[in-house]
Amino acid sequence: MKKYFLGIGVLLMSALSLVAQTKPKTTVKAKAKVPVSVLTKNAADTFAYALGMNIANNLKDQGVTKLNVATLQKAMNDIFASRKTAIDEHQANANIQSVLQGIALKKSAAERAKGVAYLEANKKRPGVITLADGLQYEILKKGDSTSVMPKAEDTIVAHYVGTLTNGKEFDNSVARNEPITIKANEVIPGWTEIVQRMHIGDKWKVYIPSELGYGERGAGQDIPPGATLIFEMELLGVKPFTGMARIPQGEKPMIVDPAPVSPTPGN
Repeated sequence: MKKYFLGIGVLLMSALSLVAQTKPKTTVKAKAKVPVSVLTKNAADTFAYALGMNIANNLKDQGVTKLNVATLQKAMNDIFASRKTAIDEHQANANIQSVLQGIALKKSAAERAKGVAYLEANKKRPGVITLADGLQYEILKKGDSTSVMPKAEDTIVAHYVGTLTNGKEFDNSVARNEPITIKANEVIPGWTEIVQRMHIGDKWKVYIPSELGYGERGAGQDIPPGATLIFEMELLGVKPFTGMARIPQGEKPMIVDPAPVSPTPGN
């Protein structure tokens, strides 16, 4: 989600300025002055402090919690003074990559272990069905059992709410009132597999192991590497894939438009 705090702040300041010009003057008690931080007493210091904040926040996001600041400062001083560095740039980049990968693997392994334990307990609950590859689901609502079941090449229309095992929600098409329309084979493997078992109108709760989700890469800031995913998903419609049109010699290929969406039961 994009943040507009800065823009909103500027607009508010402009609006307040205009109001001040049009409203009659009122007596206001003077507020005590807030002392200016030594670190932000001038533009150069403010920039340096802001840069430090940015670097630290980025490192924290990647799992770095401790850093020898004195060594960091020495390296920066060496660069700014054009002195010979203790290691060359290639060695520096290789070290950074190695350390960050090590941290990421530890975080991923811990997240994966939590997911495995969750799924192990979850499969013992009544109504939960576990497939051979570890994918789990339970039926919340049955749809039209006579309707078409999508194939991997078909386009599906579905509503979903995605959460982590701790209950944190990372996506919700229902709240946006925007069901997803996408080919069944263009989503994570767990979705591709499970949706082919559903009929139109079915609403299932699906538990997806990391290897059938986003795996070691995760997804953005909301889905960590190694995470098990939970989706409440409802299949609203299917657009069967109709294949490629016959292409006259010398012409470029063209995808045939899929068939209209199959209606949801009751519509």
